[in-house]
Amino acid sequence: MAITQHPVYQREIEFRPSAPGRFPDVPEEDWNSHTWQLKNSLKKLSQLEEHLELSEEERAGILLTGTKLATAVTPHFFNLVGEDPDDPIRRQVMPRIEESLVDPTEMSDPCGEDSHMPVPGLVHRYPDRVLFLVTDRCASYCRYCTRSRVVSGVSDQKLETQWEAAFEYLERTPSVRDVLLSGGDPLLLSDARIDRILTRLRQIPHIQFVRIGSRIPVFLPQRITPALCEILQKHHPLFISIHSNHPRELTTEVRDGLDRLTRAGVQIGNQSVLLRGVNDSLPVHAALLHKLLMCRVKPYYLYQCDLIQGSSHLRTSIQTGLDLIEGLRGHTSGYAVPQYVLDAPGGGGKIPLNPNYVVSRNEERIVLRNYEGKQFVYPEVGGMPSEVASPVATQADNL
Repeated sequence: MAITQHPVYQREIEFRPSAPGRFPDVPEEDWNSHTWQLKNSLKKLSQLEEHLELSEEERAGILLTGTKLATAVTPHFFNLVGEDPDDPIRRQVMPRIEESLVDPTEMSDPCGEDSHMPVPGLVHRYPDRVLFLVTDRCASYCRYCTRSRVVSGVSDQKLETQWEAAFEYLERTPSVRDVLLSGGDPLLLSDARIDRILTRLRQIPHIQFVRIGSRIPVFLPQRITPALCEILQKHHPLFISIHSNHPRELTTEVRDGLDRLTRAGVQIGNQSVLLRGVNDSLPVHAALLHKLLMCRVKPYYLYQCDLIQGSSHLRTSIQTGLDLIEGLRGHTSGYAVPQYVLDAPGGGGKIPLNPNYVVSRNEERIVLRNYEGKQFVYPEVGGMPSEVASPVATQADNL
């Protein structure tokens, strides 16, 4: 059966509105206000229980994990949470008791960011690009957050970005041409502050690209206002990497917010995290990728879940991710297939993970298999006789 014929795919590919959902009495003007959404985020056990029957694992998680990572869910995103405790949206934002269980292999800083900070708040791991942590707050908090050690303001470690020192470091480091603003979520900052940060970066001649990592378009699409888009449009080339893990997250409101960004000339990619019970099935993942393309968003990365403390209940095997990529490759547009990567524990950076399509290789030729399992020979330069190097791929049935 083709992916697009699967009943799960056909159910998930549709765009649906979030509103009114569990908040039918909220005036439309309030609902469409990002300030109202933030002010009315669900953060306390009593607020959540007013709208949702919590499992014992969730109640215990909310009570016991509050010093690790705060709980917060915007009303918009909360409307997408299903009644089943194993609902894929619910698993991403509702604390569970499993978060208090720490595997010996897990780390508080799995990507080694703290050890690559020349200035507090600025991570310089790759030669030509830096990560600029501009806030420690998000509209909602993902339970697998790789920066839970500093995000949300409840843990012992605090984010203490030294703004002027960071800008000065960038000014005197000409090898840096690419700056990624992250946090927390940069789009939670005010319009004026976003404009000031981008203006300051654009005054540095060797910085060619600025990127923003944000889940605001998914958690809080009301924040993507015409005024914000007008500011972003001033600072091209500008790229935004959004974060969506499940096709149900791509509501009509999210689709409209992404449309405003793309009409303002912002290039948008998506970064997903592979999560058990969320997006680890092929029909669900295909629906997510296809809906992203329908929103003019390029699927960019699929991350293996980092070894963050208390995340083992959400992590899958690497083989699961490889199987997903193999199930997509050749069965859908190449534009829809993200690069599966693992952020090497301790700070090694992103390592691409791909199914093995190389059957064998020597000095004369390489034998490859395609998505159907058929094998083909390609001559190495200067190795195979020219009569074998046909424009038509040669099946290697007898090799």
